[in-house]
Amino acid sequence: MATDKITVRGAGIFGLSIAWVLTQRGAQVQVIDPHGVGAGASGGIVGALAPHVPENWNPKKQFQLESLLMAGTFWEQVEEAGGCSAGYARSGRVQPIADEAALARAHARSETAKALWGDAARWQVRPIQDPSWCAPSATGLEIFDTLSGRIHPQQACVALAAALGAHGVEVSGEGQDTPITVHATGVAGLEALNATNPRLVGVGIKGQAALLDYALPDASQLFADTLHIIPHADGTTAIGSTTEREYDDPSDTDQQLDDILARARAAVPALRDAPVLARWAGLRPRSRSRAPMLGPWPDRPGHFIANGGFKIGFGMAPKVAQVMADLVFEGQDRIPDGFKPDANL
Repeated sequence: MATDKITVRGAGIFGLSIAWVLTQRGAQVQVIDPHGVGAGASGGIVGALAPHVPENWNPKKQFQLESLLMAGTFWEQVEEAGGCSAGYARSGRVQPIADEAALARAHARSETAKALWGDAARWQVRPIQDPSWCAPSATGLEIFDTLSGRIHPQQACVALAAALGAHGVEVSGEGQDTPITVHATGVAGLEALNATNPRLVGVGIKGQAALLDYALPDASQLFADTLHIIPHADGTTAIGSTTEREYDDPSDTDQQLDDILARARAAVPALRDAPVLARWAGLRPRSRSRAPMLGPWPDRPGHFIANGGFKIGFGMAPKVAQVMADLVFEGQDRIPDGFKPDANL
């Protein structure tokens, strides 16, 4: 492809990651976002890089598996280029096993993981290793998977911007589209698509989360009582999140966050006295198909869509960036059919 400039609209995790991989491949890139780096859902605080359960396998789960396995190299290169930590670690995840039915499912998934994940990661049933860092369980057992990781979303976006800046690519508040333009504009992008299509393309789903002053930076993430509990590298611990389809103020925290904080403190003894450092709320972009929406924008030659990360955007980002760069810079389409915009438009 000619080295004409490629425009990426959106400085969230999809936009920045795509811009970074394009830059690595030698493309001339400009990133435009009137709100700045990580201003939307990507500016959150949770950062659970957790796989789907290893069963009922489909292209979405395979794509996520490949992306999670790419993450170590991806974030190492970002941090080396820009000198900023993304807070990434493939630290694994523990989940208490509540009863015999859950134990049977866990054993079945352990066997399925061997077939689907191969030697790349494992899903293990084991005795609870640290009672202070696992919710009480009648079985005394927990699941430990080695595929899960953690990242600090806000710091990861800053790290990507720093890596781009080291290559002369700055995030601008305004600018013009070029013949090749990638639209990674999150909820605003979904709303614009909704306005021009006869059916709903996607929506913003509100989430609320909290950041606690509790340091356990080398611990695995914990999934307990449907909550993601993430010890970050900077000595904080994140709790999240709600899933709200109806809301008055997308940026306001309320009793629903108080409730998940109370559940987390009840489930994990170590968190009971940890002070709250920050409360966060925002809208996460979910496509109608619930899969990331990637590929050419129908009826707009030279324009491409990268949207719909919802709760798994950071985990999907390394692979999303790769396949979008393959498409817009190399002309190679390696995007699963179910991810194409046509599946939602």
